[in-house]
Amino acid sequence: QVQLVESGGGLVQAGGSLRLSCATSGLAFSSYTMGWFRQAPGKEREVVAAVSWDTANPYYADSVKGRFTISRDNAKNTVYLQMNSLKPEDTAVYYCVAKRSYEITTSGADYRYWGQGTQVTVSS
Repeated sequence: QVQLVESGGGLVQAGGSLRLSCATSGLAFSSYTMGWFRQAPGKEREVVAAVSWDTANPYYADSVKGRFTISRDNAKNTVYLQMNSLKPEDTAVYYCVAKRSYEITTSGADYRYWGQGTQVTVSS
């Protein structure tokens, strides 16, 4: 059974940092492209970042470029999202996602596995 378990969310002031982690089990992690999506209240779900197995050329949404960094540890079957210079508009539930492919895509429909989500709240 595949499981994706996020952790690291919380409440932080604007300008602060958080590091999200997503521990996975039940999948051949190195064969999966991993990503993070987010959804704020009243807004559509959007991709934040994604990384293929070799971590080359990760994808970032324009809104987080230069502030967020996605990384993965294939030995630990874990993907991370380091979030710096957080803004109130980053407030959302963040979801870890996985798809069995080496290709990065940005549509949520392409990702078969989703975590339960972790809340990130940035106060102004």
